[in-house]
Amino acid sequence: MAGHSQFKNIMHKKGKQDAIRSKVFSKLAREITVAAKMGMPDPAMNPRLRLAVLAARAENMPKDNIERAIKKAAGGDSENYDEVRYEGRAPGGIAIIVEALTDNRNRTAGEVRSYFSKAGGELTANGAVSFMFDHVGSIEYDTKAASEDEMMEAALEAGADDVATTEDGHEVTTAMESFAEVAKALEAKFGEARKAKIIWKPQSTTMLDDETGEKILKLVGALEENDDVQNVYANFEISDALVAKMGG
Repeated sequence: MAGHSQFKNIMHKKGKQDAIRSKVFSKLAREITVAAKMGMPDPAMNPRLRLAVLAARAENMPKDNIERAIKKAAGGDSENYDEVRYEGRAPGGIAIIVEALTDNRNRTAGEVRSYFSKAGGELTANGAVSFMFDHVGSIEYDTKAASEDEMMEAALEAGADDVATTEDGHEVTTAMESFAEVAKALEAKFGEARKAKIIWKPQSTTMLDDETGEKILKLVGALEENDDVQNVYANFEISDALVAKMGG
């Protein structure tokens, strides 16, 4: 399992659900507002907004919160956020990509740089590590939505590149250009996806020893705690023993 997914599981096990939930909701609301500002305030007419709303529903964000975030964009009094990407290297040569929505680039850059420095890593120029990732569409369904063969057949027919099925569910990978089309075709057949978004998928991952793995998890945790940071992607894996230890 990739390090990022493992980290999510650890945080949920730690019983910080309420604090995490509140932070997740505010980040989702920010993405919804930005998406609604950039296009139509109607998810059916605005693909980015539709994805943002889908992501919010996947986290059980209340409908009122979603509608409030959309209305905030229409009100014209909401903050202006810039989309920024940071790239860096962490201990063990691990590559990390950070996506943020910020109303103050200097503040966010300074904070992200400090997290990397404290962890013994460094921020790099954009392009220095992103070549180790593929920028692709990822669509996830629960296993109960379809059998492995059904999902594979439908996804490939719709133009997807790959399907990976595990006990956690089906993950369909698509090129960015065909992402919306594939997502629409799968929704018509299997209903709404559990998750659908454009991600940075590592081309390969590095298995870390537990000491380095713990440092990386703390760095990813600090980044994810930052209000401006929307997504963190990294190319590492850690042992099941460390997952159990960090999960408390």
